[in-house]
Amino acid sequence: MRHPRPLDIRGIGMTSQRTRNRFAERLQAKGIQQEAVLDVMRKVPRHLFMDEAFASRSYEDTSLPIGYGQTISQPFIVARMTELLLQNQQAPLQNVLELGTGSGYQAAILGAFVQKLWTVERIEPLYQQARELLYDLGYRNIQCKLSDGHWGLASEAPFDGMIVTAAPETVPDTLLEQLAVGARLIIPIGKQGDTQQLQVITRNTDDQYHTENHEAVQFVPLLRDITH
Repeated sequence: MRHPRPLDIRGIGMTSQRTRNRFAERLQAKGIQQEAVLDVMRKVPRHLFMDEAFASRSYEDTSLPIGYGQTISQPFIVARMTELLLQNQQAPLQNVLELGTGSGYQAAILGAFVQKLWTVERIEPLYQQARELLYDLGYRNIQCKLSDGHWGLASEAPFDGMIVTAAPETVPDTLLEQLAVGARLIIPIGKQGDTQQLQVITRNTDDQYHTENHEAVQFVPLLRDITH
């Protein structure tokens, strides 16, 4: 089934390009430094990744509900996680994994920077919606998978980078094992309701990892099993 509404990429009023330009300026003022990331945040039509009832709030810097107990992430955090993944990269990343497709918005941002993006979602209706929308928007370098994110995607590993958009209490070993040497995992860690920490974990060698702690965040939990 195709995406049921026409794709008004340009937007009007509260979804117009002028609104999106101001949105990017606010992200920059909050600390997003990479101009390439800001440019993509300015261009990607966030209003298409949520229910039309929330369209007028699309370019606020806040998370919003997308159904099934999930949210579309706060734009600053989307930009920040993307920036952390790309930091110090001299060439485009070839093979990247996102766990927690949700609305598909983070995947759309990442899709501008990587050769091949695999994105995994455990909730089937969200998986279907995101897959159709990303296809209709013209992304051909993004492959959506219906799967349990705890297990990563071993069939396509090793990955040059990973972003996880839901929070486990501890880092699953399976994800660490699927990182290429030199690759980064961007992941929130902690219980829902408690302070969660955004971490960057770099695989330095086959058996050595370096962890950096960044800002406090709030994500839905990384759950097991597929939901239909």
